[in-house]
Amino acid sequence: MKLARRRLLRLAAAATALPFVSRAATAQTYPTRPVRLIVQVPAGGSPDIIARVIGQWLSEKLGQPVVVDNRPGASGNIATELVAKATPDGYTVLFDMSANAINASLYQRLNYNFINDTVPVASIARIPLVMDVNPSVPAKDVPEFIAYAKANPGKINLAAAGVGTPLYVAGELFKMMAGVKMTDINYQGEAQAIPDLMSGQVQALFGVMPASLGYIKSGKLRALAVTTAKRQDVLPDVPAMAEFLPGYEASGWYGVSTPKGTPQEIVETLNKQINRGLADPDVKKRLVDLGCNVLTGSPADFAKFIANETEKWAKVIKFTGIKAE
Repeated sequence: MKLARRRLLRLAAAATALPFVSRAATAQTYPTRPVRLIVQVPAGGSPDIIARVIGQWLSEKLGQPVVVDNRPGASGNIATELVAKATPDGYTVLFDMSANAINASLYQRLNYNFINDTVPVASIARIPLVMDVNPSVPAKDVPEFIAYAKANPGKINLAAAGVGTPLYVAGELFKMMAGVKMTDINYQGEAQAIPDLMSGQVQALFGVMPASLGYIKSGKLRALAVTTAKRQDVLPDVPAMAEFLPGYEASGWYGVSTPKGTPQEIVETLNKQINRGLADPDVKKRLVDLGCNVLTGSPADFAKFIANETEKWAKVIKFTGIKAE
């Protein structure tokens, strides 16, 4: 009986250890098949452009394709829920956006909790926004635009990529601080808004700098201000909004997360390779040329960053009274 009992105990111990052995083995061989990088906006938008830069780097270094999968809609909630509920094996990862921090307070009922249901992997960049206007708008700078808007209350159409996105919040802060009224026109993504801005159907947009740069430099759009506290090297002649509205600051950010429960070894593998990419001269130059301020760090650093951003936007949403549609 004693021998039988000892055998059963050994078998139970071995069975208990199997998931851990399997998990460790999986992490050591990861990845063995393509990885899906879920992007929250349509193809062509700034997050999509930057996600493809990072995805290409990871594909080369991990030895497996990293496939960008665009899942737009509901201010990023569709894509985020998909990842939050995915199998935590490292094969479905989310390209994070600042909207994730905003949505935590903006939406009273979500089918997921971003902080609790995902694991921060790596930060990628802070993204300045820029206030763009159609060249037909009779304003060459922010004070002239404010004067024009006050003289035409509600007649200026302001494009945005969904209530609660950084683009929308940046516009709401501007309207509040400048004391102007504009009509919000919401789009599924920035890539859909820019053609209407260039055609004049909408007159202004707080856009993510990577998507706006080419149009600004070609003269198809006019940049009135960047939304960071200081001017940006990529647009040295464009003033910071704070030069006209002291205290104004709004910017986006990107990163990568995985579903809760993803093995730590896989998280560390992805973090290591992403940070290597951000340090690579060619990758870094591509991101900087797109207007990104590269942001590196550990998974713990990114977790702290997300917590701080979530708290910050909660205060902004409460102060401005923004509500999800």
